[in-house]
Amino acid sequence: MQATIALLPGDGIGPEVVAEGVEVLKAVGERYGHSFSFSEGLIGGCAIDAHGTALPEATIEICQAADAVLLGAVGGPKWDDPKAKVRPEQGLLGIRKTLGLYANLRPVTVTPALASRSPLRPDLVEGVDLLVVRELTGGIYFGDKTCVYIRPDEEQAVDTCVYTTSEIERVVRRACELARTRRGKVTSVDKANVLETSRLWRRVASRVVAEEFPDIQLEHILVDACAMHLLRRPADFDVIVTENMFGDILTDEASMLAGSLGLLPSASLGAGKAGLYEPIHGSAPDIAGKGVANPLATILSVALLLRYSLGLDAEAEAVEKAVYATIDAGILTGDLAPAGQGRSTKEVGAAVLERLG
Repeated sequence: MQATIALLPGDGIGPEVVAEGVEVLKAVGERYGHSFSFSEGLIGGCAIDAHGTALPEATIEICQAADAVLLGAVGGPKWDDPKAKVRPEQGLLGIRKTLGLYANLRPVTVTPALASRSPLRPDLVEGVDLLVVRELTGGIYFGDKTCVYIRPDEEQAVDTCVYTTSEIERVVRRACELARTRRGKVTSVDKANVLETSRLWRRVASRVVAEEFPDIQLEHILVDACAMHLLRRPADFDVIVTENMFGDILTDEASMLAGSLGLLPSASLGAGKAGLYEPIHGSAPDIAGKGVANPLATILSVALLLRYSLGLDAEAEAVEKAVYATIDAGILTGDLAPAGQGRSTKEVGAAVLERLG
């Protein structure tokens, strides 16, 4: 296979972890007879510094021409002014919208070797293997926003949450299709007791499952209850599907089940095979440049890239097995290793390469 991968390292630790992901892709290419080429673009804070925009047109062109996009992270204190008209996060939201990536997949798996690293008791996280499917291009993040003075001393800010039938249908379908490859259970998360968008969400989700996926077990749950049950009975969940903001918050909570943000990958998918793959952690500016960032979430994102965009299931599984073997061997960065025993970013990446069959 020949494929072009767009690289968007971004800010903070992004370049460090993306570099390890690229090494894994090169190794997969060599060992399985594939040819991967790479093109690199700017996004986020570094793009603002260079071009005055978080998403330059050149970056969009690179991504549109690629078979998949591997992204690091965006943002940092340098660009944190809430009054700024141009912010790093605009690049991330913009590339998702431009590429039509409406479904964000965030798997959460707790490995036995790291169960003790979770803030929850090991018996609660044992067997956790869930997938959150987050709607990515609608909701309050993309709705109209205003901030005006209604009196000389009183400001009013409004963020509009908008969803349409078709937006809900397509992400619920994607969640159900994924559930068919797993345990066949979908939990739809909303706030239907108070929000009109959630009432529409619940009606549409119920209809799609009833008409198109009668083999899928569907349950509805309010977002606040879901947040509680992710701590009380996390192993009961299979596939969770929810709207943009709820998914953003719940997946950060769910990441702690595995013990570290540095372990969780994500895939953002649209109608075609091209997708955007990134770790769910941020740019971690406090450790940027120190060579201690955890690359495993990025490497696991590479596995998702191989699976969903390139259709290379065996190669994806080999990468995942290499990551888990590295974890089992105790070769871990400082966020997961016992105090004083953390390995460097490159050491952990090299350990994965050694175990890649």
